[in-house]
Amino acid sequence: MQEAGVKRAYVAWRGGRVEASHPVVEPLRELMERDEVDYDEHEAVFLEAHKDCVFGAFLWRTARGQGCGGIRLRPYESTEAFLRDGLRLAIGMGRKSALAGLWWGGGKGVIARGEDDDLVNDPASRVELLRAYGAFITSLRGAYVAAEDAGISVADMDHVFETTRYTTCISPSLGGSGNPSVPTALGVVAGMEGALAQLGMGTLQGKTVAVQGCGNVGGPMIRYLLERGVAKVTAVDIDAARVAALEQECADIADGRLSASVDASTAILAQEADIVSPCAFGGVLNADTVPKIRAKIVCGAANNQLLDPTTDYGMQAQGITYCPDFVVNRMGIVNCANEQYGRVGNPGGVEDPLVSRHLGTDFASSIPNAVSAIIARAEAEGSTTNEVANAMANESAAQLHPILGHRTKDIVDRLIKDGWAA
Repeated sequence: MQEAGVKRAYVAWRGGRVEASHPVVEPLRELMERDEVDYDEHEAVFLEAHKDCVFGAFLWRTARGQGCGGIRLRPYESTEAFLRDGLRLAIGMGRKSALAGLWWGGGKGVIARGEDDDLVNDPASRVELLRAYGAFITSLRGAYVAAEDAGISVADMDHVFETTRYTTCISPSLGGSGNPSVPTALGVVAGMEGALAQLGMGTLQGKTVAVQGCGNVGGPMIRYLLERGVAKVTAVDIDAARVAALEQECADIADGRLSASVDASTAILAQEADIVSPCAFGGVLNADTVPKIRAKIVCGAANNQLLDPTTDYGMQAQGITYCPDFVVNRMGIVNCANEQYGRVGNPGGVEDPLVSRHLGTDFASSIPNAVSAIIARAEAEGSTTNEVANAMANESAAQLHPILGHRTKDIVDRLIKDGWAA
């Protein structure tokens, strides 16, 4: 874009076809038009060049409300990889919000960083970058509302907040919900409990769990599993410091039930266990790893666990129950999406009844209830759990916001009419 002298560009679904603002993004338009894996009639992709980076805001279906999703900051090996990541993550966020009963649409922010490490590692340069991304969000007039994701911290979100009101996950001192790790971890545990109950396998008491990833979500989740009486947790992480921290944090309750080690491979997924829990990377469930899985249940916090979201790679046929990631890891968006309505209890906790209801069984759309309903419908229809979850989420995502209607579409249409990318 910069070489072509283009500051801003978009690719949007308009009038039943994909439209590009400039010739320089024509290859993206062509990719989206022919793609059958990651592109699903996304309403718009907005792009802005900034120094050695590219800013992106991806909007999937926004009938339920503004596109809401975290900002991801990372390098990409290609423009196509950048585009596919944003497209897929926007779908996941839209489906996540829809099944959670939230009045938000699918959105995702991505900062594709280049080779200049100083832009993200130098404190002053990083602040300038984040403020610039906030200004980019502001230019979209509320079509996209940002949150925290990989490569971005709560402190980073505070700097984004300096130049836009359209963001969540800011510090509690500024009125935000803070770090969502605890609610997210509890949500994945609730998903495990829902799957066990639906399959007639009892509770977590006495079960064995293999966990890939001991970070912000995997670490707290492991402690909650130990508190619930699991017989054994086998955990791996690529970071030795995180493994050491986990062992220290769980020393008071582990009682020989925790085995944690450093491992960058996917071997943990083949561990003999009742439950395998991917909590690190996306794409780990694929044609190579799935045939080796020996667990009865796959339930984890990582986004986009299926390398190809159109298949479960034979898990259902192998007698493995897959809990779709966007169903069980919803608590991050639940925790932050409605910050503007205030908070009951402490930020980052689950005291607020509008947060905690997702973890039990009284709320019809709770995580355990959603998991149970998906498993039951998959068995009845002879479908896979990801097929059923996608269908249920798509149905909900098509519902119009009861007050605002399809306002985000109106915003996008007006942005284009007003020459946003001119």
